[in-house]
Amino acid sequence: MRRSAPAALSFVSLLLLAAIGCRSAPDPVRGAASEGAAPLTAAADAPASPPRQARPGTDPGRAGAGTPLAPREGNELAAFAMGCFWGSEDTFRQVPGVVATAVGYSGGHTDNPTYHSVCSHTTGHAEAVLVEFDPKKVSYARLLEVFFATHDPTTKDRQGPDIGDQYRSAVFTFSDAQAAAAREAAAREEAALKKPVTTEIRPMGRFWMAEDYHQQYDEKAGRRSCPLPSRFAERESL
Repeated sequence: MRRSAPAALSFVSLLLLAAIGCRSAPDPVRGAASEGAAPLTAAADAPASPPRQARPGTDPGRAGAGTPLAPREGNELAAFAMGCFWGSEDTFRQVPGVVATAVGYSGGHTDNPTYHSVCSHTTGHAEAVLVEFDPKKVSYARLLEVFFATHDPTTKDRQGPDIGDQYRSAVFTFSDAQAAAAREAAAREEAALKKPVTTEIRPMGRFWMAEDYHQQYDEKAGRRSCPLPSRFAERESL
């Protein structure tokens, strides 16, 4: 995001933000960041999200505040953590066959987590995207391909400039079959990258919906956020 010189963060401030591991939280509707950043419309260097004819829904598995998850008849659920959930959700919303998505917190040990509590590194939760999909139109294996292609699974607790356990790579599974497929995909990725893959693979626990302003963030803002590591940046080629 471009800022005028007076509004630019000092080098020391940038170091402090990196140490905290928590992004400022602009409201994509109002376009003003909580910490005085320039409006989102000023980010002329950020690519716009491609238009969609029909956007997926926003209620996967009837998600709520840690409540039981249940897909609609004929659909299935998947959940992934791959860094900043703004960009992660937008990635899966571009996949044909995805019926609905939402972002939230999962994998931790506290109830009713909030964005700021997750950023404190005391909850164990990851920023996650919950996906409801139609298996007749897109396979779980395909969703795993998208997952591994659009983040760096070799950097533990980090994606690009975002540092902290909430940015870890994880697959939260809903069945033994999903767990087996995830392990196989991780092994293939590790062989291809010739580096250890740090992706956590574990059964899905409770999913806590994130605050409203995080939901479908990129669509509301009209731009893509949370840049991917350079070698994973071409999401359009998926």
